Amino acid sequence: MPKSALIFLLVVFQILHAVAAADRGLQSKCRCLYGDPCWPGEKEFAQLATQLSQPLLRPTPPAQPCYTSANSSECAEAIARWNDGDWRTNQTGAMQLSNFETFTFTNGTIEACYLNTTLGVPCGQGSISVIGVDARSISDIQAAVRFAVQHNLRLAVKNTGHDFLGRSDGRGSFMVWTHNLKNITVHPSFMPAGSTSMNESFQDAITLGAGVQWHEAYAAANASGLVLVGGASAGGSVGAAGGWLQGGGHSALSPSFGLGVDNVLEFSVVTSTGSHIVTNAHQHPDLFWALRGGGGGTFGVVASVTYRTRPSFPVIAATLSVSINASTPNTALSQAFTELVRITPQLTDEGWGGYSSFTPSSDSLSFSIIKIIPAISQESATKANATMSAYLEYVQDLAANSTQSSDPLQVQAALTTPIASWYEWYNRFFPPGPSVGVNIEVGSWLMPRDVVQTDHERVAQVLLSIPGFSWYTVAGGAVSNVSVDATGLNPAWRKAAAHVVGGIGWPEGATLEEINALRDELKSSTAKVRALAPESGAYFNEASLYEPNPAHSFFGPHYEKLRAIKTVYDPVDLFIVAEGVASDEWDKSLTCRI
Repeated sequence: MPKSALIFLLVVFQILHAVAAADRGLQSKCRCLYGDPCWPGEKEFAQLATQLSQPLLRPTPPAQPCYTSANSSECAEAIARWNDGDWRTNQTGAMQLSNFETFTFTNGTIEACYLNTTLGVPCGQGSISVIGVDARSISDIQAAVRFAVQHNLRLAVKNTGHDFLGRSDGRGSFMVWTHNLKNITVHPSFMPAGSTSMNESFQDAITLGAGVQWHEAYAAANASGLVLVGGASAGGSVGAAGGWLQGGGHSALSPSFGLGVDNVLEFSVVTSTGSHIVTNAHQHPDLFWALRGGGGGTFGVVASVTYRTRPSFPVIAATLSVSINASTPNTALSQAFTELVRITPQLTDEGWGGYSSFTPSSDSLSFSIIKIIPAISQESATKANATMSAYLEYVQDLAANSTQSSDPLQVQAALTTPIASWYEWYNRFFPPGPSVGVNIEVGSWLMPRDVVQTDHERVAQVLLSIPGFSWYTVAGGAVSNVSVDATGLNPAWRKAAAHVVGGIGWPEGATLEEINALRDELKSSTAKVRALAPESGAYFNEASLYEPNPAHSFFGPHYEKLRAIKTVYDPVDLFIVAEGVASDEWDKSLTCRI
């Protein structure tokens, strides 16, 4: 048979297979979950195993060793490293936030596997996937996807388990674990597939496998004298190619160089048909558009991503830490924050990016700022440093003038510091530490620049009434210079000056009634922030599970186009995640079509 005829037959077979799978998926109203009669038997899983490079995974809750053998070394390690992000990323059954490992039944009972075994709650699987594929190659991902489609399974795509909405697991689900796709390639002259040197110039870039975490990506880039726009978390345990990027990807460098989605050159992705696609501005540009902001776990399994990089540069770091001996803001602390809100558009225009937050306790309230600006140009760095230094002096004056009050503003740090490189700054301010393994839910809203400019005092007043919120200056500047339709990202990002985040937390063993009371507080505080700019939106990656209009909040006017693209590349709706594109067509559990 001629080679051309063989290729034609293979293409026809793929199309027919995809159409048949789509028909089966659409005819079945509900996904097949573990425990259902339709769940594949050991024979089917054994057949799947023959197609894989690694044995099948059997994820278990991270605290399970403490129930089966409390004196074991595995239990001792779980206790010692429970809040360690890197340890959790290496546990197939662990999420970064423990509450997303649990499952709540309709009667209010919570199935969990708590570290505190004295609570008297038996260890249960909760929402953790029951079986999965340890993907080490494109073919492993393809085999997992085809198996999920063939058996109509709910598929969970997981790397590190960093997700504020618990999108990388699901009760009774089948998992593809991309954590071990750790390949990193630094390109001195990258050209996207399908391009030619006639219409596009070569550029420095780095390709990261789906399992690469930010600390690994930063180290590899730094070793080559490069920097890339990426996320900030303790120890850099967040994945660099998954939900962080596909949901938008904010960074302290965003006001200078844009969001993660503005720095992507190419994706390698496996779709629900089992096809492996390399997508960029030249090949499958619709999918490339959607993957940049349309949300992780929605259009396919990303196997790798290529980012543009920049030569390493020094930075100027700004640090502020103040506190009062009271649980609510006093006049001086309120003035300090109000002034920060007022100058935020100027700061981001100059390139300042970073994070500020309030930390309340029963008898004190602290406010901190960590920000940086690239010092690439001496002139621009000097001007920006003058703006920040003037603000820090203003706060110090407020503190000096409050010494006679009953709760004076106390300054622990207020300075700007030149640092030799961005990489040094990152390692200094975001070292590994206990930041996960807790129960947290968040709410957020993007605060538009025009609202900040015209009514900064009202914005500050509302936010100061909400305990423990954060004001992230990760928008504005270069983020605003990108066309609203350049990517699938919510256009609200291009108009924003800041990203506002608040959250709640609760201890292990809390009842559903106690948790729901906290959720009501979160809904109320998020509604107050939303009311400041109802036409804006929320960041898909750091947001509430209770947005009244998720399609508008997370995607804005891009939703319909994203839905249409999803239909093309995921005709069976295999990839459905909480509040993601097409999730409104499924029930709350994401198990059955409505």
